[in-house]
Amino acid sequence: MTVVSMGIPAVRPLASPHVESVEGRPDVPELVDSFGRVARDLRVSITEKCSLRCTYCMPEGGLPAIPADRLLSAEEIVRLVGIAVDRLGVREVRFTGGEPLMRADLETIVSGCTQRVPGIPLAMTSNAVGLEHRADALARAGLGRVNVSLDSVNREHFARLTRRDRLPSVLAGIRAAAQSGLAPIKINAVLMAETLDGAADLLEWCLGEGVALRFIEEMPLDADHAWRRDAMVSAGRLLEVLGRRFDLREVGRADPSAPAEEWAVNGGPATVGIIGSVTRSFCSDCDRTRLTAEGTVRSCLFSDRETDLRAAMRAGAGDEELAGLWRGAMWNKWAGHGIDAAGFTPPERSMGAIGG
Repeated sequence: MTVVSMGIPAVRPLASPHVESVEGRPDVPELVDSFGRVARDLRVSITEKCSLRCTYCMPEGGLPAIPADRLLSAEEIVRLVGIAVDRLGVREVRFTGGEPLMRADLETIVSGCTQRVPGIPLAMTSNAVGLEHRADALARAGLGRVNVSLDSVNREHFARLTRRDRLPSVLAGIRAAAQSGLAPIKINAVLMAETLDGAADLLEWCLGEGVALRFIEEMPLDADHAWRRDAMVSAGRLLEVLGRRFDLREVGRADPSAPAEEWAVNGGPATVGIIGSVTRSFCSDCDRTRLTAEGTVRSCLFSDRETDLRAAMRAGAGDEELAGLWRGAMWNKWAGHGIDAAGFTPPERSMGAIGG
């Protein structure tokens, strides 16, 4: 049973963990769903805390704190990552939040996973605030690359959107990551009406820094539930704005499961990506599975249905039992987010509580 409060469901441990129906599921170890998709990309949220308060993600006062005993420990994260790789066919792991840098034991988590699943790419999505002080240690621990959330290089616009004046720290973090070998660095920018005029400036900055830029259509995942379809900036509108300064040639997706469509900039080789989560949905090719910071499996960003692995694990479940719960959760994954459907209801959890 799940009780929702301010965007973070309180998952009540069950005497015997709920098991999703697997009727019709083929007897295969991978995380296949009923539409034939196979999840190989694991997103692990490790905290709900964040050093910024982006309007499309966090409430102004931040999310309610998750009690420490409900968070997965470093050892539990490493164990679940090992199960995902060894038993479920996961081939890439990304740490998310909240903000992963808010966990003091982040380096321990990364090094533990490096040792447990050697050869599996480990990445992190971060706002880069404070990354300049930890980039070297994270690289030594085994982190391979980082995606940085950065919506504007205009300090005033950045402060208004994030409710924090931390742009210099973010830029320093990006440069420190590059110097530490955390490459390729990708910049994620959420398309917002208030920063659209600065989109070309952001692309110019990324080209100069040698980092890849991807714009993302704003999704209804804000904690304040203020998102409106008629107010969002579409991929098409962005292309019009960028096209005034740059020559863009569509090159498509290198990988069908990759969310970003790529455009060559001024003849290449540099490209800019656009993730049209709303207007150019890629749900049919989605290959992601998610663990929340509390240890629940979430098969889709927009489904509040979660399967509690933490309770089962702490009750003594073995690795194969946990893998079976995970398979069941993913077998029942939705066909798509349904944003355009009549009666669409946004999820109760905001992006900050789910983990990107």
